[in-house]
Amino acid sequence: MAKRRGLWRSWALLLKGEILSVYFAARDPAAPRGPRLLALLVAAYALSPIDLIPDFIPVLGWLDDLLLVPLGLWLVLKLMPPPVMARARVRAQQLLARPRSWAAAAGVVLIWLLLAAVLIVWLVRYLDGA
Repeated sequence: MAKRRGLWRSWALLLKGEILSVYFAARDPAAPRGPRLLALLVAAYALSPIDLIPDFIPVLGWLDDLLLVPLGLWLVLKLMPPPVMARARVRAQQLLARPRSWAAAAGVVLIWLLLAAVLIVWLVRYLDGA
């Protein structure tokens, strides 16, 4: 069971790196227009919280993610020139290798919570006065 979990984790990390690489390839000015547009669409769909078929629909909700994203990645990798993908993969690896700061993430969440609290207080006072 632990071996499977490790396999899925490594596959997910590889997929994350490839999606990020496709995003960087889409932004590379040396990329041809067609593959560049396709790469942008694939990256946007893969990173978007909005799906073609919502995930709450049994089986079909996950099927679009399991088919469309890998198929789109495969197509982009076939159409994109190898030097463009090589540069994009280097940029993706550099970004993924950077250390993450949990303190900074907590600070951002704290700021959002404070802004939400201020908005709620303002709304309550505004609605009481109306």
